[in-house]
Amino acid sequence: MTGPKLNEAPVIRRRPESKAHAVSTPTPSARAIARHVRVSPYKVREVLDLIRGHEVRRAQDILRLCERDAAFVVGKLVASAMANAEHNHALVTDELFVSACFADEGPTLKRWRPRARGRATRIRKRTTHVTVIVSRLPESELRQRRAERAQASSGRRGGPRRTPAATGRPDRGGAGRGRRRDQLSTSTPSATGIDTRSFGTEAEPLTDRPEVRTEGPAAGGAATTHAPDDDTPTEGVSTVDAEDKE
Repeated sequence: MTGPKLNEAPVIRRRPESKAHAVSTPTPSARAIARHVRVSPYKVREVLDLIRGHEVRRAQDILRLCERDAAFVVGKLVASAMANAEHNHALVTDELFVSACFADEGPTLKRWRPRARGRATRIRKRTTHVTVIVSRLPESELRQRRAERAQASSGRRGGPRRTPAATGRPDRGGAGRGRRRDQLSTSTPSATGIDTRSFGTEAEPLTDRPEVRTEGPAAGGAATTHAPDDDTPTEGVSTVDAEDKE
């Protein structure tokens, strides 16, 4: 049985006013055919029913997620039909939809399988001729789509900007970050002159601490530490050098 079946009729997206108008204004379309595909027509028709009437981009997404093996062959046919429409008929691929798709029975290969008691069982390896037709969307639908795209783009560019006060949410933007930056800058030692290494209750300013000068170890004792304003050794340091001088 060849030709389109009952559930494989072309999809009509708009009804012409008369038969003469439909003949005088044909819809531009392109097709792709795969012959002698080693798949049963029954299995291919189940996949074709998923994409019939959909736009080509939507049909490709459906076939990409389909788990049947016939979806790979049908996906290649849809891509081929899109290429034919673009190169042979100068159609835009984004304006195409799957207007018709059907699977015809091809020649059946006969094979034999040996069975018990010397008998043989026939094996039928089916083949299929798959056809996919893509057509341009109606002009009314294309105008509606362009208007929706223009409205969406104008809304994104010219719409009012939502502020934290309008949304009722607290402002966590640049002002908060600026205050935090100021707090960090004022708490650094270079700005306040406070030694952050001290662990006491009160920090000791760096400007009030005397400059400390450390000498090397003497011949018979430990090293001594002197302050620039006072020649006496500091506490906790050996005074061997001071006693030798006296």
